[in-house]
Amino acid sequence: MTSPERSFVRYARTGDVIWLTLDRPDRLNAIHMAMRDDLWRMLCLLRDDHTARVAVVQGAGDRAFSAGADVLEFGSAPSLLAAREARQGRDLWGLMAALPIPLIAALHGFAYGAGLELALYCDLRVAAADARFALPEVALGYIPSAGGTQTLHRHIARSEALRMVLAGEPIGAAEAYATGLVHAVVPRAELEATARAWAERLAACSPAALRATKRAVVEGLELPLAEGLALEQRLAAAVAAERAVGRAS
Repeated sequence: MTSPERSFVRYARTGDVIWLTLDRPDRLNAIHMAMRDDLWRMLCLLRDDHTARVAVVQGAGDRAFSAGADVLEFGSAPSLLAAREARQGRDLWGLMAALPIPLIAALHGFAYGAGLELALYCDLRVAAADARFALPEVALGYIPSAGGTQTLHRHIARSEALRMVLAGEPIGAAEAYATGLVHAVVPRAELEATARAWAERLAACSPAALRATKRAVVEGLELPLAEGLALEQRLAAAVAAERAVGRAS
C-alpha cells in the first residue's frame, strides 16, 4: 500500500463533481501497484459518496493522461498466483464499471495500454488535440488484460477494434473522434474547462434520473431487447415515484 505522505491519485470535489487526477507525471502517469492501490481507494470513496453526481478522471502534467501499466513492474509480482489473488480481491476495473454515476475521461497526450483501458470504463471521453491512443500490448508480447479486448469493440466498430488491439499502432485524436472512441476533440488549453462544463451540465440533472438512465443503458446492453425494455420501464417507474414523493414532501 502507499504511504500516507504520497498519493498517486488526487481526489478533489467541486460542487457535486468529483475530480480524480492520476498524479505521477514524471512517469507519464504510468499505473504501478501503488497508484492502483490509490485508485482503488479513491473509487471506493466515490462509490460510497451518495452525494456525488458526476466524476471526471484526468492525468497530471503536460505529457500524458496515462502511458499505461508501468513496465518497470512487469514480472515483479511475487508469483502468478499472488498477482491473480490481488486482482480478484480488489477488482479495480469491475469496481469502476459498476459505479452508478457518469464518469468523464479528460484525455491528453498519451493514453496507452491500461491508460486507454481506464478511459474505456468511462461513459464520456473528451480529448485534447494532442492525444494519442494505443493498445500496444501484443507488440510487447502481452495481451490487453485490463478489459481492452472486451471494452474497445463495445465503443467502436469491431474492425477498428481489431486493428487497434492486433496492430498496436497509435491513432491521433482526430481519428479517435472519427471512429467514435472519443466524443469531442478540443484544443489542449480548453480540455479541463470542457470536461468541467460537461460534468456540471450532468450534475444539474436529477441524480435519480441520471443514475437510472446509466443503469438502463449499461445493463440493457447485455439483455435481449424485451428484457431491456422491461428494465427501462421498471427504472422509469421508480424515478417517477421518487419525483412524486419529492413533490409531496
